[in-house]
Amino acid sequence: GISLIKQWYQRRVREGYITQSLYQEMRAIVQKVTKASVTIGERCTGSIEQGMCVLLGISTKDTEKEIEWMANKLVKLRIFDHPETGKPWDADLLQCKFGILVVSQFTLQCVLKGNKPDFHGAMKSEDSEKMYNKFCEVLRSKIPNSDTLVQEGEFGAFMQVHIQNDGPVTIPIDTPESLATQKVKPPKPQKQNKQQQNKQQKNNQNKKNDQPQDKSGDITDQAVEAVAEDLQNKLEA
Repeated sequence: GISLIKQWYQRRVREGYITQSLYQEMRAIVQKVTKASVTIGERCTGSIEQGMCVLLGISTKDTEKEIEWMANKLVKLRIFDHPETGKPWDADLLQCKFGILVVSQFTLQCVLKGNKPDFHGAMKSEDSEKMYNKFCEVLRSKIPNSDTLVQEGEFGAFMQVHIQNDGPVTIPIDTPESLATQKVKPPKPQKQNKQQQNKQQKNNQNKKNDQPQDKSGDITDQAVEAVAEDLQNKLEA
């Protein structure tokens, strides 16, 4: 049932008939930048030099599992040149000691209905703000000097986001569907080799042979025959 619907939906997405995934979770748009900042009017709420700018869309399904997964992914994402070898795509934020600017953007949870965007997939503002603050808290816990290196926009405000993309490099990241359906698998039964199986079968057979056989049925039949024979002899006499 569900698997067939999912396969059909994914096929329609590939063919271009549907523009959005049915199983959308937390979404981040990551941009490698030479600098980025957020302003509200004349006030700057956060700015970084070289590093990454992250636009974060929180869905109605998201939990702290998605927060932890996404924070780990961003910190370990290798999109920078290695500081020692210069090898491209070989270093993350921690290795380069770069900054990260996080901006909440509910429009990433948009689903197009014809030409009109629909945002019902986005978490409601009050709950989303708590999730956003929790995300920033988890992210700070993973980055040294986070007071300087982790910068934010202002949740719910009308912001101007200034991004100087380096490359350009832009990478969309969605949390996996498996996080929402994760279950603890029961332990697999221990496999036995052929020698152990033969030994087990032999022990079972020995136990069966050692058990006393029930001969009550035979004894009962013999007694009946004896009584019948005795009665027959008395009748003939």
